[in-house]
Amino acid sequence: MLDSKLEYLIKYLLLESDQDIGMPKTADGKFELYRGLVNVRPPMAAESRYIDTENEFLTEYIAEKGITDINDLTPAEDGIYLWQGDITTLKCGAIVNAANSQMTGCYSPNHNCIDNCIHTFAGVRLRYKCAALMEEQGHYELPGRAKLTPAYNLPSDYVIHTVGPIVYGTPTDEQCELLKSCYVSCLDCAVQNGIESIAFCCISTGVFGFPQRPAARIAVDTVREYLKSHHIHDKKVIFDVFDALDYTIYSSLLNI
Repeated sequence: MLDSKLEYLIKYLLLESDQDIGMPKTADGKFELYRGLVNVRPPMAAESRYIDTENEFLTEYIAEKGITDINDLTPAEDGIYLWQGDITTLKCGAIVNAANSQMTGCYSPNHNCIDNCIHTFAGVRLRYKCAALMEEQGHYELPGRAKLTPAYNLPSDYVIHTVGPIVYGTPTDEQCELLKSCYVSCLDCAVQNGIESIAFCCISTGVFGFPQRPAARIAVDTVREYLKSHHIHDKKVIFDVFDALDYTIYSSLLNI
Protein backbone atom coordinates (compact mmCIF):
# COMPACT_ATOMS: atom_id res chain seq x y z
CA MET A 1 0.00 0.00 0.00
CA LEU A 2 2.76 2.44 0.94
CA ASP A 3 4.67 1.55 -2.22
CA SER A 4 1.79 2.37 -4.56
CA LYS A 5 1.19 5.70 -2.82
CA LEU A 6 4.88 6.55 -3.00
CA GLU A 7 5.01 5.76 -6.72
CA TYR A 8 2.02 8.04 -7.33
CA LEU A 9 3.73 10.89 -5.43
CA ILE A 10 6.94 10.44 -7.43
CA LYS A 11 5.12 10.39 -10.76
CA TYR A 12 3.19 13.53 -9.82
CA LEU A 13 6.35 15.40 -8.81
CA LEU A 14 8.24 14.30 -11.93
CA LEU A 15 5.40 15.36 -14.21
CA GLU A 16 5.02 18.65 -12.37
CA SER A 17 8.73 19.45 -12.75
CA ASP A 18 8.94 18.04 -16.31
CA GLN A 19 11.69 15.57 -15.41
CA ASP A 20 12.24 12.17 -16.99
CA ILE A 21 13.72 9.95 -14.29
CA GLY A 22 13.18 6.20 -14.09
CA MET A 23 11.39 4.72 -11.09
CA PRO A 24 13.90 3.18 -8.63
CA LYS A 25 13.54 -0.53 -7.95
CA THR A 26 13.87 -0.49 -4.16
CA ALA A 27 11.66 1.11 -1.52
CA ASP A 28 14.63 3.05 -0.14
CA GLY A 29 15.51 4.29 -3.62
CA LYS A 30 11.95 5.42 -4.23
CA PHE A 31 11.79 7.30 -0.94
CA GLU A 32 15.13 8.98 -1.60
CA LEU A 33 13.88 10.17 -5.00
CA TYR A 34 10.58 11.35 -3.53
CA ARG A 35 12.32 13.23 -0.74
CA GLY A 36 14.80 14.86 -3.12
CA LEU A 37 11.98 16.01 -5.40
CA VAL A 38 10.08 17.47 -2.45
CA ASN A 39 13.21 19.20 -1.15
CA VAL A 40 13.79 21.15 -4.38
CA ARG A 41 10.11 21.85 -5.10
CA PRO A 42 9.23 25.56 -5.01
CA PRO A 43 6.59 26.68 -2.50
CA MET A 44 3.33 26.28 -4.38
CA ALA A 45 -0.03 24.59 -4.07
CA ALA A 46 -0.57 20.97 -5.11
CA GLU A 47 -3.65 19.18 -6.42
CA SER A 48 -6.03 17.78 -3.82
CA ARG A 49 -5.35 14.15 -4.82
CA TYR A 50 -1.62 14.68 -4.29
CA ILE A 51 -2.21 16.26 -0.86
CA ASP A 52 -4.56 13.46 0.21
CA THR A 53 -2.11 10.79 -0.94
CA GLU A 54 0.85 12.52 0.68
CA ASN A 55 -1.10 12.85 3.94
CA GLU A 56 -1.89 9.14 3.94
CA PHE A 57 1.64 8.12 2.97
CA LEU A 58 3.47 10.30 5.47
CA THR A 59 1.11 9.44 8.33
CA GLU A 60 1.71 5.73 7.72
CA TYR A 61 5.44 6.19 7.13
CA ILE A 62 5.96 8.11 10.39
CA ALA A 63 3.84 5.60 12.30
CA GLU A 64 6.08 2.81 11.03
CA LYS A 65 9.15 4.73 12.26
CA GLY A 66 7.54 4.76 15.70
CA ILE A 67 5.92 7.68 17.54
CA THR A 68 6.94 8.79 21.02
CA ASP A 69 4.29 10.55 23.13
CA ILE A 70 5.45 13.28 25.51
CA ASN A 71 3.05 11.85 28.11
CA ASP A 72 5.10 8.66 28.22
CA LEU A 73 8.35 10.46 29.12
CA THR A 74 9.76 11.04 32.60
CA PRO A 75 10.81 14.60 33.48
CA ALA A 76 14.41 15.37 34.38
CA GLU A 77 13.11 18.13 36.67
CA ASP A 78 9.83 19.98 37.10
CA GLY A 79 8.47 20.73 33.63
CA ILE A 80 11.70 19.87 31.79
CA TYR A 81 12.45 16.69 29.85
CA LEU A 82 15.44 15.28 27.98
CA TRP A 83 14.82 12.93 25.05
CA GLN A 84 17.14 11.53 22.42
CA GLY A 85 15.45 10.74 19.14
CA ASP A 86 13.97 11.89 15.85
CA ILE A 87 11.94 15.05 16.52
CA THR A 88 9.66 14.28 13.55
CA THR A 89 8.33 11.28 15.50
CA LEU A 90 7.55 13.18 18.72
CA LYS A 91 3.91 13.67 19.65
CA CYS A 92 3.60 16.91 21.60
CA GLY A 93 2.14 20.38 21.33
CA ALA A 94 4.87 21.91 19.17
CA ILE A 95 8.32 21.07 17.91
CA VAL A 96 10.89 23.76 17.17
CA ASN A 97 12.51 23.97 13.77
CA ALA A 98 15.95 25.53 13.39
CA ALA A 99 15.07 27.42 10.22
CA ASN A 100 17.08 29.56 7.83
CA SER A 101 16.20 33.18 7.16
CA GLN A 102 14.12 32.29 4.08
CA MET A 103 11.91 30.18 6.38
CA THR A 104 10.87 27.84 3.58
CA GLY A 105 13.05 24.86 4.45
CA CYS A 106 16.25 23.29 3.20
CA TYR A 107 16.43 22.95 -0.59
CA SER A 108 19.41 20.56 -0.61
CA PRO A 109 18.13 17.14 -1.77
CA ASN A 110 18.10 14.57 1.03
CA HIS A 111 20.15 16.74 3.36
CA ASN A 112 20.07 15.52 6.95
CA CYS A 113 19.54 18.85 8.73
CA ILE A 114 16.51 19.23 10.97
CA ASP A 115 14.99 21.87 8.66
CA ASN A 116 15.03 19.39 5.79
CA CYS A 117 13.63 16.56 7.91
CA ILE A 118 10.76 18.61 9.33
CA HIS A 119 9.70 19.92 5.92
CA THR A 120 10.02 16.47 4.35
CA PHE A 121 7.79 14.71 6.87
CA ALA A 122 5.32 17.56 7.33
CA GLY A 123 4.67 17.55 3.59
CA VAL A 124 4.65 20.21 0.88
CA ARG A 125 1.96 22.31 2.54
CA LEU A 126 4.45 23.44 5.19
CA ARG A 127 6.78 25.13 2.68
CA TYR A 128 3.77 26.76 1.01
CA LYS A 129 2.55 28.07 4.37
CA CYS A 130 5.98 29.40 5.33
CA ALA A 131 6.32 31.16 1.99
CA ALA A 132 2.95 32.84 2.57
CA LEU A 133 4.11 34.06 5.98
CA MET A 134 7.26 35.52 4.44
CA GLU A 135 5.33 37.18 1.64
CA GLU A 136 2.98 38.74 4.17
CA GLN A 137 5.94 39.87 6.28
CA GLY A 138 7.76 41.33 3.28
CA HIS A 139 11.29 40.37 4.30
CA TYR A 140 13.38 37.43 5.46
CA GLU A 141 13.09 36.34 9.07
CA LEU A 142 15.48 37.96 11.52
CA PRO A 143 17.41 35.84 14.04
CA GLY A 144 15.88 35.38 17.47
CA ARG A 145 12.21 35.52 16.46
CA ALA A 146 9.61 32.78 16.09
CA LYS A 147 6.79 31.87 13.70
CA LEU A 148 4.00 29.35 14.29
CA THR A 149 2.61 27.00 11.62
CA PRO A 150 0.53 23.83 11.63
CA ALA A 151 2.59 20.62 11.71
CA TYR A 152 0.49 19.02 8.98
CA ASN A 153 1.55 15.34 8.82
CA LEU A 154 3.87 15.38 11.83
CA PRO A 155 2.64 13.88 15.12
CA SER A 156 2.96 17.27 16.85
CA ASP A 157 0.22 19.86 16.57
CA TYR A 158 2.42 22.75 15.52
CA VAL A 159 5.89 23.70 14.34
CA ILE A 160 7.54 26.81 15.77
CA HIS A 161 10.22 28.10 13.40
CA THR A 162 13.13 30.17 14.67
CA VAL A 163 16.32 31.42 13.04
CA GLY A 164 19.40 31.13 15.21
CA PRO A 165 22.69 32.98 14.82
CA ILE A 166 25.37 31.63 12.50
CA VAL A 167 28.69 31.36 14.32
CA TYR A 168 32.24 31.09 13.08
CA GLY A 169 34.59 30.30 15.95
CA THR A 170 33.80 31.62 19.43
CA PRO A 171 30.29 33.08 19.86
CA THR A 172 30.10 36.81 20.54
CA ASP A 173 27.95 38.28 23.31
CA GLU A 174 25.48 39.42 20.65
CA GLN A 175 25.23 35.90 19.20
CA CYS A 176 24.64 34.47 22.67
CA GLU A 177 21.83 36.98 23.24
CA LEU A 178 20.30 36.10 19.87
CA LEU A 179 20.32 32.40 20.74
CA LYS A 180 18.69 33.17 24.08
CA SER A 181 16.09 35.22 22.21
CA CYS A 182 15.26 32.18 20.04
CA TYR A 183 14.29 30.19 23.13
CA VAL A 184 12.37 33.07 24.70
CA SER A 185 10.48 33.81 21.46
CA CYS A 186 9.51 30.16 21.04
CA LEU A 187 8.31 29.94 24.64
CA ASP A 188 6.35 33.18 24.23
CA CYS A 189 4.76 31.72 21.11
CA ALA A 190 3.77 28.55 22.98
CA VAL A 191 2.27 30.50 25.90
CA GLN A 192 0.38 32.92 23.67
CA ASN A 193 -1.17 30.06 21.69
CA GLY A 194 -2.02 27.81 24.62
CA ILE A 195 0.47 25.12 23.61
CA GLU A 196 1.07 22.85 26.59
CA SER A 197 4.30 21.17 25.49
CA ILE A 198 7.20 22.29 23.31
CA ALA A 199 10.20 20.30 22.08
CA PHE A 200 13.40 22.19 21.34
CA CYS A 201 16.06 20.96 18.96
CA CYS A 202 19.65 22.13 19.50
CA ILE A 203 19.18 25.52 17.85
CA SER A 204 22.15 26.97 15.92
CA THR A 205 24.44 24.01 16.47
CA GLY A 206 25.44 21.75 13.57
CA VAL A 207 25.67 23.62 10.26
CA PHE A 208 25.04 26.99 12.00
CA GLY A 209 28.29 26.53 13.93
CA PHE A 210 27.33 27.41 17.51
CA PRO A 211 29.49 25.21 19.81
CA GLN A 212 27.38 22.54 21.48
CA ARG A 213 28.31 23.10 25.13
CA PRO A 214 27.69 26.86 25.36
CA ALA A 215 24.55 26.46 23.23
CA ALA A 216 23.19 23.85 25.63
CA ARG A 217 24.02 26.02 28.64
CA ILE A 218 22.11 28.94 27.11
CA ALA A 219 19.17 26.66 26.30
CA VAL A 220 18.86 25.16 29.77
CA ASP A 221 19.46 28.42 31.66
CA THR A 222 16.98 30.31 29.49
CA VAL A 223 14.21 27.75 29.86
CA ARG A 224 14.69 27.46 33.62
CA GLU A 225 14.66 31.23 34.01
CA TYR A 226 11.60 31.63 31.79
CA LEU A 227 9.52 29.01 33.61
CA LYS A 228 10.45 30.51 36.98
CA SER A 229 10.01 34.18 36.09
CA HIS A 230 6.68 33.56 34.35
CA HIS A 231 5.43 31.29 37.16
CA ILE A 232 4.66 28.57 34.67
CA HIS A 233 3.80 25.21 36.19
CA ASP A 234 1.62 23.62 33.54
CA LYS A 235 3.99 23.53 30.54
CA LYS A 236 6.28 20.72 29.43
CA VAL A 237 9.57 21.62 27.77
CA ILE A 238 11.52 18.88 26.03
CA PHE A 239 15.15 19.17 25.01
CA ASP A 240 15.39 16.82 22.04
CA VAL A 241 18.91 15.75 21.17
CA PHE A 242 19.98 13.54 18.31
CA ASP A 243 23.56 12.49 19.02
CA ALA A 244 25.34 11.01 22.04
CA LEU A 245 27.50 14.07 22.77
CA ASP A 246 24.49 16.39 23.06
CA TYR A 247 22.77 13.86 25.31
CA THR A 248 25.82 13.78 27.58
CA ILE A 249 26.02 17.57 27.69
CA TYR A 250 22.34 18.05 28.52
CA SER A 251 22.38 15.19 31.02
CA SER A 252 25.14 16.97 32.93
CA LEU A 253 23.34 20.33 32.85
CA LEU A 254 20.09 18.72 34.02
CA ASN A 255 21.85 16.66 36.70
CA ILE A 256 20.59 13.37 35.32
